[in-house]
Amino acid sequence: MTNENGLSRRAVLGGAAAVAGAAAMAGRAAAQAEAVDLSGKSVLITGASSGFGRLASLHFARSGATVIASMRNLKGGKRPEAQELMDVASGEKLKLSVVEIDVTKDDQVAKGVTRAEEIAAGALDAVLNNAGIGVGGPAEFYDMENLQRAFDVNLFGYQRVARAALPKMRARREGLIVQVSSQLGRLVLPNIGAYCATKFAVEALFEAMAYELAPFGVDVTIIQPGGYPTKIWKNGERYFEELLESVDDERKAAYAGHIEMAEGLLGGAYSTDPMDVPRAIGEIIAMPPGKRPLRRPVHPNTQASDALNAAHAQVQAAVLGQGRYKEWHDAVTD
Repeated sequence: MTNENGLSRRAVLGGAAAVAGAAAMAGRAAAQAEAVDLSGKSVLITGASSGFGRLASLHFARSGATVIASMRNLKGGKRPEAQELMDVASGEKLKLSVVEIDVTKDDQVAKGVTRAEEIAAGALDAVLNNAGIGVGGPAEFYDMENLQRAFDVNLFGYQRVARAALPKMRARREGLIVQVSSQLGRLVLPNIGAYCATKFAVEALFEAMAYELAPFGVDVTIIQPGGYPTKIWKNGERYFEELLESVDDERKAAYAGHIEMAEGLLGGAYSTDPMDVPRAIGEIIAMPPGKRPLRRPVHPNTQASDALNAAHAQVQAAVLGQGRYKEWHDAVTD
């Protein structure tokens, strides 16, 4: 949006000249189908060993970006998933590097982001917070250790990476932090409440950050995928089995039916195309600064997410759309 002098709200807030850009592509499906040009962009991706992270690493690099793909347990570069990525990059002459980041470890995050900034020769253009774990089971099953693990990866990991990358972005007054949330960051399902809780927290923390970063010219986008066939839920079956080992017999007996339902949730089959997600994120990275959406649901059916997002946006506008936060709110409203 612009003011009467033709300056974008974000430009007014940041004190920078407005950035001219192309109009939004007509139609989400058409936009996702079109190739984007990410030449000159640098992108750090967490959780790049599989799923959306791996797909995004290759998609962005093939679109011209300098990609820094990160994963834990790199094993001196000998982790098979890392070697496979580097072999593809070498064969296709892609600008793709692999660095080690375990998002639960402060020192690795700090070193990994610093290394990514060295590869990018300065502030990163975008960070994709993607590393996550799928966890299921009745909420009562979660002692503090198991609940802490879920939040340590799915929320605190995102915060660690964002905090490490933001100083250089703020200094440059431009950048983008993207979070992979979920439809379950808005919608609550029984027997997967701990996962929902981590994603609800991601939605809250990074929406607040979007407002707070508006004066610095840094964008925040929250991606809300629906069900896709990635390894997060296959790995979630393993985490669920570990959770069950920690639960006493009385609780397991009481929740026997719930356990069966939770196993069904984690083992569900999907026919959706997981490339929907990196395509949508690539489109957003390519958008002009200050024009990127706060949220983007991604799935063939986004009806529930759209309705919940619209209701939330209406309430947020009523609360923040006037007074001292108005300019911050207006700068990040879709």
